Amino acid sequence: MLTLLGHGQSKPSFCDGLTRRNFLQIGSLGFSGLTLPHILQAESNPANKKRQKSVIMIYLVGGPPHQDMIDLKPEAPKEIAGPWRPIATNVPGIEICEAFPRMAQLMDKMVLVRSIVGSQSGHDAIQCFNGHNPRKPTPQGGWPQFGSTVSKLQGAHVESAPPFISLCYPCTHGPYNEPGPGFLGLSESPFRPMGPTRHDMVLNGISLERLSDRKKLLQSIDNFKREADASGMMNGLDTFNEQAMGVLTSSQLAEALDLSKEDPKTVERYGTGDPTKFIDSNGAPRVPQSMLVARRLIEAGARVVTLNYSKWDWHGGKNNSIFKREAEDFPIFDQCVSALLEDLHQRGLDQDCTVAIWGEFGRTPKISAQVGRDHWPRVNSAILFGGGMKTGQVIGATDQLAGEAVDRPVTFPELFATLYHNVGIETEQTTIEDFSGRPQYLVEDHARPLPELVN
Repeated sequence: MLTLLGHGQSKPSFCDGLTRRNFLQIGSLGFSGLTLPHILQAESNPANKKRQKSVIMIYLVGGPPHQDMIDLKPEAPKEIAGPWRPIATNVPGIEICEAFPRMAQLMDKMVLVRSIVGSQSGHDAIQCFNGHNPRKPTPQGGWPQFGSTVSKLQGAHVESAPPFISLCYPCTHGPYNEPGPGFLGLSESPFRPMGPTRHDMVLNGISLERLSDRKKLLQSIDNFKREADASGMMNGLDTFNEQAMGVLTSSQLAEALDLSKEDPKTVERYGTGDPTKFIDSNGAPRVPQSMLVARRLIEAGARVVTLNYSKWDWHGGKNNSIFKREAEDFPIFDQCVSALLEDLHQRGLDQDCTVAIWGEFGRTPKISAQVGRDHWPRVNSAILFGGGMKTGQVIGATDQLAGEAVDRPVTFPELFATLYHNVGIETEQTTIEDFSGRPQYLVEDHARPLPELVN
């Protein structure tokens, strides 16, 4: 057996609570007669270079304050409006926070959803990753997250890249982490290449950084194949092992993860953060370059890439620290989101790759000296772009205090139906089987894609 051992003796925990991705066993390297010429032939095949439909899902850990970002109420009392003021965008009639000047000039390529209703009330990422409200009945094993379902239904686009890749950093508050594959099983778990796991991917002495050395890779694979043929090991590859083999033999994926291969000007455009420096002890680090890595992984063949970004559970305290944190985070967020949007358009990915940015709930209209803006599940918001959607618009509206949806309430099931539609999966006809063999629809309430966004 070829074994990929974890780095050191510790057993790190990841967002899905699994350690299997840090200790992989590959029963065979010979599926489909794999040798380096086959790899090269597959990579050179024009059909494999055809862009697939894809999604980048960005989870703002802890719940961002909608009324300080994209739904400002400057005419409201000061204890509602806060210190920020709106600025005009390049779409007449649409205004956003003054801290987002770059995004304001790209509003014609974006969609703001200001009226999400039905959010759950606690710090729980489930709804942001699978669209299901955790307060409602759940099948045994739990609902699979969006990327796991896409992986199950569509499989890998190219052999060298897993269909679902997670760039999420582990959070010490368990519910902030991705819910995992649910009743679809471990084979549909996301591949997690970041953090300690990246240094653990070693194939017969060929590290991730050396995968581009095709000559050594060929020798390593062929040697193992001969040994495996003699021992009768060439059988029984499961989905997970097959995925791991694709990763380990893909210089394309390795390069996608290596930002030193990217134009330094592009890296600078996104900005960089320290993955080891967590803004808050139980949130995620503020790592804008994750958005660039996500784009590179989409180009390498991934169908769905998820990431978590910073910590947005800002409360009050001394001198209303919520606004101090906003002043720190907003400009960096403006920089990396606008960079991702421009990058997709410049690289011709805007019709194929959908980006969804949201948190688990909104924030209270009234600013409290004790808790700042507290949890507010009654209305939530989202930023969307790409995917060939109809952009340059706002969907929905809230009242004069940004506390209730008063026009076009939108639900998470509708948003997820839209994402499924954008990758070519129609939720009205498609089901997946749970542990008991019972077919389950992908979204709640027979929700349909938002007609404002799709044809």
